[in-house]
Amino acid sequence: MELMVSFANNFLILLNAMSIYILVGLLIAGILKQLIPNDFVSKHLGRGNISSVLKATLFGIPLPVCSCSVIPLAQGLRKEGASKGAVQSFLISTPITGVDSILATFSFFGLIFTVFRVVSSIIIAITVGLIQNYIDRDLKEEKQKEIKVESCCTSTSSCDIETSKKEKFSIKKVFYYAYVTLFKDMAKTLFIGLLLGAAFTTFAPKEYTQLLFENQILTYIIIMLFAMPLYVCATASLPIAAALMLQGMSGGAAFIFLTAGPATSAITMSVVYKSLGKTALIVYVTTIALMSFIFGWGFDTYFAELNILNFIDDQEKVSIVSEVSSLIMLVLMSYYLIKPRLYRKDNVKNKEVKPKQNLKIDNKIDFKNATFKKID
Repeated sequence: MELMVSFANNFLILLNAMSIYILVGLLIAGILKQLIPNDFVSKHLGRGNISSVLKATLFGIPLPVCSCSVIPLAQGLRKEGASKGAVQSFLISTPITGVDSILATFSFFGLIFTVFRVVSSIIIAITVGLIQNYIDRDLKEEKQKEIKVESCCTSTSSCDIETSKKEKFSIKKVFYYAYVTLFKDMAKTLFIGLLLGAAFTTFAPKEYTQLLFENQILTYIIIMLFAMPLYVCATASLPIAAALMLQGMSGGAAFIFLTAGPATSAITMSVVYKSLGKTALIVYVTTIALMSFIFGWGFDTYFAELNILNFIDDQEKVSIVSEVSSLIMLVLMSYYLIKPRLYRKDNVKNKEVKPKQNLKIDNKIDFKNATFKKID
């Protein structure tokens, strides 16, 4: 019983730490969505090897897109003729440097770690893109793909939809995009992240975890192998990283988890493989792994003595604003987690009713038009 109370308390601590920042970040993301046209990136991306990578990385920073919805966006950029390196840079920088992710990072780890994470993620994104474009220099192949892309854009295709005129600013659409479109995408992974974070803090034996975290290089390797296939968005990975740090993990290892996790999930890697090819996937995964390892080691070398954990672990000191924000987030998460199940139940009921209705219709006899044969 005591463990369950402790688990619930740790869950609330993590939720209180990030709730207000996520809600504000999502609101800013909704405003940016109204201000930035849908075709902003595709219009300014360009075809140059270096310029396309730089633009894809920088344009990905303000875009209000989470780790889940960045994948179809990146696929769309590739179809519109963006280079492989630009697409890879966009995949890395956009979710990690989103407004909600930056504010949530600050809520847990403070200013220095947040700045370090954003700057290093931009550097990693640019490096991956430049390496990919350097390897992939077959211009003839790229031109052929561009010709095919241009020919598929008919008057009824989705290309025309993306280049539509910018709509008027709408407060309703701001809130809808922030707390319906974006939050619905992250609700499940965010809830799982909070559960895992609370579970690590409550049930993981601190004596054993500290023994593991004493070996710095081994910790980096284990965290990277754990994070890479894990499907968790940039924001939802934060409570897990915070919980691991409470168990004794270093800030550098937390950085590796927060970089390798969102950028190299199993789904993202499969999309990179299918859309960009085997070589692109090798470049993508290898470069992210090596550079996150280097940056993680650098952080532990120069900021080892810095206490970066930046949230209140005493429920009595939590402000009313944080508590209200946590309540709103719990309601939203519960709604988006329960709603699909209710929808499935309704569909099952409808399917069970339809056959019975059909049977009644089939059993009706049309006596008016029926013909009868005399039997001798």
